[in-house]
Amino acid sequence: MFPNRRFRLTAVFMAVLVALPACARTDSAPGSGGNADQAPGHRSADGWKDWAPSQWLRNAGDFINPVVKGLWNADRMSHSRNPDTPVSNALGDAGVSDPEPAPSKAQPEPAPYHTVAAVVGKVFFDTPEGSSVCSGTAVRDPAHPGQSNLVWTAGHCVHAGARGGWYRNIVFVPSYNNEGLSGRARQYASLDRIAPFGTWWADWAQTSSEWISEGAATGGAGAPFDFAVLHVRPPAGFASLEEAIGQAAPVRFGVPTPTAVSAASAWGYPAARPFDGEHMFSCLNRPGRLSIRADQPTMYRIGCTMTGGSSGGGWFARDAHGSLALISNTSIGSVSATWLAGPRLGSVAKGVYGAVSAKFAHARGTK
Repeated sequence: MFPNRRFRLTAVFMAVLVALPACARTDSAPGSGGNADQAPGHRSADGWKDWAPSQWLRNAGDFINPVVKGLWNADRMSHSRNPDTPVSNALGDAGVSDPEPAPSKAQPEPAPYHTVAAVVGKVFFDTPEGSSVCSGTAVRDPAHPGQSNLVWTAGHCVHAGARGGWYRNIVFVPSYNNEGLSGRARQYASLDRIAPFGTWWADWAQTSSEWISEGAATGGAGAPFDFAVLHVRPPAGFASLEEAIGQAAPVRFGVPTPTAVSAASAWGYPAARPFDGEHMFSCLNRPGRLSIRADQPTMYRIGCTMTGGSSGGGWFARDAHGSLALISNTSIGSVSATWLAGPRLGSVAKGVYGAVSAKFAHARGTK
């Protein structure tokens, strides 16, 4: 049976921390291009006007993401599109996949969002088509207990897959639009109200080699390996992401098959109609199986009406002892917006997570 109330992430993770002491496009998009007057590590927002597919950095070690001061203002964030292309409802091998789940209506989270899900936020980035948005989750860093700067999201939110490369200007905004503002109040809100815990630029991103070689915008190719981990740099005045928001989510790998999970809760900021990308939602449901290819891991699938923009958002479940942890992220959804699917986090996902943690394990402090 499902819990008789929805998961409240902040209360659960804060308890653990105490115990352990732990979309529409914009008119312009930034690109490369330096400026001698800028501080090291920064660049101007010149756009992708000189971009060509042959110049798209795509290999695992190619990622670069210099800070562009003032780029992600409140207006630019609100006009970022969702990059997702829904897949066919009939996707999957019926001999392995469970029947398509009944839709479960996404539930709006009460504001302020930081009090119910401080680890959840939005991921913004630029593509050749314009500025885009996904969802993400602040997660713990084994190398820096209590001082994590790691964010979990979907691979397609940082890398275009088989026919592209790394996106640019990737940032994480925890508790985006924390007050749940709408209408004129949201339209005229200042950045410090929309991003009260800062804008965190990624200085590293890593996804699976399977997503890089197979990932596609349509058809679900690469979806069983559609996950990514960001390392973000603290804005001025902040020590680490985990300290800034007060918590970070544990990640659980090797969770038994989807049918062994009694309930999973998916969180995010859906941006495609009828949603506007400005508000946090969640779905709680029992996951079933979705098999895209017989030679690849079976995915989790739940009935949920969240749409594009919720991609990358964390899925949470409790273990036999009642501990809550991230077990997946939203990867694909049906064209009818009736279900979502996410990858099962196995050895490949654990390797990506461990590699990002290890890369910054000996960094001074957490910066």
